[in-house]
Amino acid sequence: METSLLFVDWLGKPLWMWAGFLGLVIAILSFDLGILHKENKEIGVGESIRLSVLYISLGLAFGGWLWWYLGAESGLAYMTGFVVEKTLALDNVFVIALIFAFFAVPRLYQHRVLFWGIIGVIILRAIMIGVGATLVAEFSWLLYVFAAFLIVTGVKILVVKDAEPEVSKNVLVRFMRSRFNVTDSHHGERFFVKQAHPRTGRMVWFITPLFMALVLIEVADVIFAVDSVPAIFAITTDPFIVYTSNIFAILGLRALYFALAAMIHRFKYLKPALALVLVFIGSKIFVADMLGLEKFPAALSLIVTFAIIASGVVWSLLKTRTAAHRSQ
Repeated sequence: METSLLFVDWLGKPLWMWAGFLGLVIAILSFDLGILHKENKEIGVGESIRLSVLYISLGLAFGGWLWWYLGAESGLAYMTGFVVEKTLALDNVFVIALIFAFFAVPRLYQHRVLFWGIIGVIILRAIMIGVGATLVAEFSWLLYVFAAFLIVTGVKILVVKDAEPEVSKNVLVRFMRSRFNVTDSHHGERFFVKQAHPRTGRMVWFITPLFMALVLIEVADVIFAVDSVPAIFAITTDPFIVYTSNIFAILGLRALYFALAAMIHRFKYLKPALALVLVFIGSKIFVADMLGLEKFPAALSLIVTFAIIASGVVWSLLKTRTAAHRSQ
């Protein structure tokens, strides 16, 4: 490749920035799977927290580089997007825990499922963000549609009580079991296994419960992206910042999962905070127009977002600790 090609603009940034970011992601994932988790093993809470700190530090360091290279506004937009996406991703933890429990996925193999889930997320989010960026560039009024959607979603979360998803009644689960050969039990870390068909005796391929869990986790991410992608576009329309903040927020999710899954009940009151964040992010576009501002101040946006989320976390921890003391 000629070096001049690296400076060709693509979606608002030179190719070398996109290539460098993807190279960094590949290096991180290779280090994680190839060195830290070369062999299947259970990840304890302590290791989960250490890995999470590492991933969050890498995400913040990348934001610092953007701040230095592209300026304060880009750096603040990235940081806001990173915080919002990281917090919205916490909802994923609850759903992933339900999926693992339903398919009885051994803790030994959960990291493998989450790793391949992250690979799928990187690809799917790239497609969704690429399409979103193209549409927003062509039809700027879509930002107002995204903003209104976020406000409606936030209000709905506040007033409508969530029902716990029933994995057994999931349409996709029923479809896979009716259309494919599915094993009743796990076969180690394998997603596919060849064995004799119970009726014909012929050797055919079966999908394992581990693969079904992976499919459901990927689909769950697409559903969550319906909220998170408009949220980040309401913060910034720069595709590079949108994508990098998304990916860095999600990269450490599987590391964080093993710590959060054990204490997800402690974040009982975080959902209202997430709802308020969605309402705030959606409404600030309209507020900026009403005040005659070209754009809502990025620093204020980050401060308000962080304050709402931090309040939700602290309130959750205090309330659940009080409830635990009362039950003793």
